[in-house]
Amino acid sequence: MTSGAGEGGLGIDPTVAGTIVGTYWFLMMCGRLVGASIGAKVSSKTMLTCVSSVAILFVLLAIFMPTTTTVSMPVFQSNISFGLAEVPIGIMFLIICGLCTSIMWGGIFNLAVEGLGKYTELASGIFMVMVCGGGILPLIQGAAADAFGFMSSYWVIVICLAFLLFYALVGSKNVNKDIPVE
Repeated sequence: MTSGAGEGGLGIDPTVAGTIVGTYWFLMMCGRLVGASIGAKVSSKTMLTCVSSVAILFVLLAIFMPTTTTVSMPVFQSNISFGLAEVPIGIMFLIICGLCTSIMWGGIFNLAVEGLGKYTELASGIFMVMVCGGGILPLIQGAAADAFGFMSSYWVIVICLAFLLFYALVGSKNVNKDIPVE
């Protein structure tokens, strides 16, 4: 698609782009609720493994799908109702990926503090400060977009999701079982 007046690089009208962003945040909120309800029934390792794998798939699909292929996606409209917006299919996959990433946080936190005994409180505080990575990652992706192009910049996201998958499968293994509880 070519960019027209008042449109972004993918040919999406700015008003429609705003509704897409609203839908992304709505899915993020839904993901937090789903993650909380699933987290009580499924191990954090299983949950993080599953959603990081699915998120990698969605981002890869977004990278490789042609921007000329569009779908009608349900979105929030400015009058707080639902409607349909015609978007490139890759954008739809990126929006759905938001659902996956929001489910991850509970699992990441649980795995990060598991088995820390008396150091759990301190580790929780340090872990919460690490959320600032959510502000650093867009800068890295932006630099990659400037250097390699918009869709190519999503390889940064694939690498981050692959690290989370590694963390779920191998990196979160608690190797120190002798941490005192008191």
